[in-house]
Formats: sequence, C-alpha cells, structure tokens
Amino acid sequence: MKDLKKGGHRGKFRPTPRFAERRLEGAGYLAAFIGVLLVAVFFYAEFTDREPVRQGDEPVAAVPAEQEEGTLTELPEAYFQPEPGETAQEEEEESSGLIRGEIAPGDTAGAVLQQWLSPAAVSSLVEAAKDAWPLSRIRAGRPYAVWLDQGDLVRFEYEADDNNRLVIVREIEGSAIRWKASLEKIEYEIRLARVEGSIDSNLFETMSLLGENPVLAVRLADIFAWEINFIRDLQPGDSFRMLVEKRWRDGEFKGYGNIPVAEFVNKKKKFEAFRFKDSFGNNAFFTAAGESLKRAFLKAPLSFTRISSRFSSARLHPILHIVRAHPAVDYAAPTGTPVKAIGGGVVTFRGFGRGAGNYVVLKHSGGYESMYMHLSGFARNLKQGGRVRQGEVIGFVGSTGYATGPHLDFRMKKDGRFLNPEKVLSPRDEAVPKARLEAFRSECGRMRSLLNGDADLEEYASAQGQGGSAQ
Repeated sequence: MKDLKKGGHRGKFRPTPRFAERRLEGAGYLAAFIGVLLVAVFFYAEFTDREPVRQGDEPVAAVPAEQEEGTLTELPEAYFQPEPGETAQEEEEESSGLIRGEIAPGDTAGAVLQQWLSPAAVSSLVEAAKDAWPLSRIRAGRPYAVWLDQGDLVRFEYEADDNNRLVIVREIEGSAIRWKASLEKIEYEIRLARVEGSIDSNLFETMSLLGENPVLAVRLADIFAWEINFIRDLQPGDSFRMLVEKRWRDGEFKGYGNIPVAEFVNKKKKFEAFRFKDSFGNNAFFTAAGESLKRAFLKAPLSFTRISSRFSSARLHPILHIVRAHPAVDYAAPTGTPVKAIGGGVVTFRGFGRGAGNYVVLKHSGGYESMYMHLSGFARNLKQGGRVRQGEVIGFVGSTGYATGPHLDFRMKKDGRFLNPEKVLSPRDEAVPKARLEAFRSECGRMRSLLNGDADLEEYASAQGQGGSAQ
C-alpha cells in the first residue's frame, strides 16, 4: 500500500513489465500442454482403431530391432493379426465339438473323462478299453482328443505310444449305450533323409552340429556296438553316413523311424550295416557279406564315456593304497548313467558288497560271467534268478563301495578265470539264410544307390509304403 500511495494511484492497480512477462510465459506453457495432449489423442485414436491382438495369438512381424526406445513408428497391419490359419483351425475344431488336450502329471483316465461323463459312464468306458489297451497305463505328456455331440462325449482317442492310438467310440443300441474300443496304428508321412558327418570330438556333438537330435547318435552307436567301442575307439577324422526315416504328421516332425543302411569309418576301416529280416522274420543288421553285426557280447556295457582304469595284474589301489590285481575295466561316467547287460543271461547275484558296493553278476552261455560294480541302484524289474536280454538296462552308474568317484567296475570271467573285457572276441549271431542271400544282395545294391545319391530318396517312401514305425 505504501508503494501505491507514493505513486498516486490510490485503489487502482498498474501492471509492471515483469508481471506481463510472467503472464506470457504461463500462456506459452498452457499452449505447449494442449499441443502435447492433442498429439497423444491422435496417436491413441490411430492405434486403438485397429483390431487388437488376442491373447494366445503370436504376431507375424516384430518391431524393428533398430527402432529407438520410446519412439513411435507405423507397424505393418499383419503385426496386429493372428497367425494365418490358427484361428480358423481352432474355430473349426470348436464348432465340430473336437477338444484336444495332454495328460497332466497325476492325471487318471477318470480325472480326464469326468468333465464329460458320469462316474458310471467313465467306469463303463474304462472297462471297455481293457482288452484293447488298459487306460490305467496312461502317462503324463501323452496327447488325447475328445469329440462332443451336443455336449455328450461320442469319441475318445489317446495316443498310447508313438505308433498306436487307442480309439473308443460310443454306440447306441436301443436305449442302451455301450463303448467300442480298438487300437489303431498311427500313420506317418515318411521322408527318407541322408545324414553324414565327420567326427571332431564326439558323436553326440557331431550329430547336434548337423541339426539332428542326439538320440540319432545313440541309434547309430547301437547298430555298430558289436564292432566299435564308442568309448575307446573313436578318433578325430572318423566319419559316418546313413539313411534314416524321418516321420512327419500334421506338418510336424515326430521322430526317427527305421535306419535302412549305415556306414561308419573308424581308424580308416569301413563298417557297413544293412537292415534285413533274419530267419525268424525279425529285422536285424548284417554286413555286406550277409554276416550278422550282432555278437554274443556288446563291446561295452555303457555308451559315450571314458575308460579311467584298464585291466591289470598289478595296480595301486586308490583307496587301500596297496598293489594288487585289477581284473576289470573301469568306465568313468556321471552318476545315473544306464548300465546295460553285455549279453543275454541269468542274474546270479543282485545285492551289496563292502568293496564292490551295489553290484550285479550275470551268467551267460558258454561258461561266461559278467560283473557290474559300484552301481547307484538297480533296474526296477531286475531280480535274482531272472533273465535279462542283451542291451537291457540292469543298473545305473554310481560310487558305492570302495570308489573315489562315480564309475562302473566291469569284469568278465570264462570258466571261473578273469578275462580282459577289451580283448574278448565273441561269436557272431546267425547270418542271412542262404535261401535269401540273393534277395539280400539285391537290397544291399538298392540301399547303396540311395546312400550314394544315385537314386532318388523319394522312391524309397513309395516302395516301402507310408506309416513307418519307430525302431
């Protein structure tokens, strides 16, 4: 008030230059805010006007990687659309009453079916399936499908394994409802593929670098298990070639089928294997001369590991610290690695020994015995006095008993005397019957042409027929 009185402007306000400047500054902020708000409204309207991406649909185009964070760019229309065909397929299945699912851990047939059936109907359906394939054997992860008609279950399918599907159909006879079950073969599209590679470090790694599943390495090793010790004999530069059936269904790769022919070069020596039926009508592998690749004993009781200690008449024991004979070959391997019977025989011992830990003794024909020591555990169905097949898993690598780490102590005897397992040469199995040698040689020639690329691989599928099964 003092300033006003001094200026002679009693009761009247006179704006100063500083006050006017502040008003102009405030007006500028307001205009800027309104401008930003309009831009935000524009972009909001632009992008929300499109069809939104629905939950579960994956975009077919991604935001460009070079786009800076925080900037807006025009995206292709496809970015906002579901994958072509997916929605149509889902809608078609829903309209036809088809529901697909997968058995969850802990699920039973009753737990799955009670969504659509009464307890009595579930019991009736399960009972009908017993002769075809018992539903008590369902496993987690296996796919199933249900067909509904006006909410009522009329068909149930369950993939019992990779080759067979359980099909249960509802049938109405008068006022009674009954279920008809059958086990049907799953049909696949068979595509024959040529796979070849050169060993750098190991077979597993080589197969993976070729883009194949490591299970194919195991399949290949199993074929030549009687000829090559894949623990001891492999070296850089070894190579392999093979033809393998690849099974496809609904456009998806579903695993490997048969291997008609395989070739392995180890230490510059070539081994060949041709798939052909033996005298019993079972598929087996033979050399080009018609000799069986299968022998009485496998080269080793486990796959893809290393020898940590060899057969010796005098070795310093790592725990007892005394020099004594080591009539065994030690295979170092991770705990839990499956141990296989080198040959068919009878289990004469399954138990524990202070030094040997958990161990198994098998008696084979011809006076042979094999021993497997320091196991972490035994195969579930392995019983003393029971019989085992060649290649059957009998236990798992461990470090029980006197052991400094997980490994398998493997021993062999003949007529009570220890043998060096690495030097045992076992007899071959039965050769191709003489009456079928001509057919076998013709098949070998055909397979060689396919393997060498002299014949079209597509001819194989038409000659064999579709629907190949896993080996």
